[in-house]
Amino acid sequence: MKQKVAETLLEIGAVSLNPTNPFVWTSGIKSPIYCDNRLILGYPEIRKEIAKGLCSLITEHFPDVEIIAGTATAGIPHAAWVSELLHVPMCYVRSSTKGHGKKNQIEGPIKSGKKVVVIEDLISTGKSSILAANVLKEAGCQVLGIVSIFTYELSEATNLCQEAEVPYYSLSNFSTLIATAVDKGYLTKDDMSSVLKWRENPKQWLSNS
Repeated sequence: MKQKVAETLLEIGAVSLNPTNPFVWTSGIKSPIYCDNRLILGYPEIRKEIAKGLCSLITEHFPDVEIIAGTATAGIPHAAWVSELLHVPMCYVRSSTKGHGKKNQIEGPIKSGKKVVVIEDLISTGKSSILAANVLKEAGCQVLGIVSIFTYELSEATNLCQEAEVPYYSLSNFSTLIATAVDKGYLTKDDMSSVLKWRENPKQWLSNS
């Protein structure tokens, strides 16, 4: 599954690789890889397979799930498809409270004590995922874990999730994708070495350094 998803992301252009002219993330980190899983939305058959894969992760690791929670905005469509396949309610979590109306941060039916799994499209530093998990916890929910399509496998995300005691699982990951990219000719072996070094210490590529 990890390799199949990695191949798919490369084929549809959801993953871009450029070690010589790195991309800049919102955090300011310069990265030789950029993953845009929103492109999956344009491929009905692929998004169905992704939804099935996320469901498999959930049924394997979190079979007691009672509510699926998507992160706004990229996790919302995938959460909706997973919710439908698993026949459980869905909600989504905003990055901040609304400035009008009821000023909700969680949209959709939610009850204290319910067991929730968070759906992310990808995990980089893990901050947005843990933010959503903490908001749900504050609402009285039991957050079983997080599932995503892709993870950069950064130590910062691993540490954050461990500190929050929230396990996470992804359909594919950085290691598999880079190996697949070399095998399929998207990346040279020399560039692979550079990209692997980046993951060891991403913040050395800070744009303001």
